[in-house]
Amino acid sequence: MAKYEVTLKGSMEEWTKRIQEGILSGSVSASLEDGSDFLSPDGQTRCCVRVFERFSWAGSNRVSLNVTLFQTEPGVVLCSAITSGGSQAKFYKINTIGEETFLDCLREIVHP
Repeated sequence: MAKYEVTLKGSMEEWTKRIQEGILSGSVSASLEDGSDFLSPDGQTRCCVRVFERFSWAGSNRVSLNVTLFQTEPGVVLCSAITSGGSQAKFYKINTIGEETFLDCLREIVHP
């Protein structure tokens, strides 16, 4: 498992679209598995969750990337991304290169 957290400047819609398009175009095997969007009753707080998967050549398996965007004030979006599934071991993690590589794709999108 690998984790990356960053504070982004801009709108929730802008970042959701940019991240989704960037992840899907970054790998031929990448797919959007599911997502959820929440808006508080007062319209101030928003949360967007996206779950992506792709094939990892390094581990010969599928790797997932969960991206959560959270906004409590205009122009500031908190981003938390966590990968999983990149290990072939039964009892402990080895060979997590695929997870780190998937996370690097997101890093390049938010900090080109």
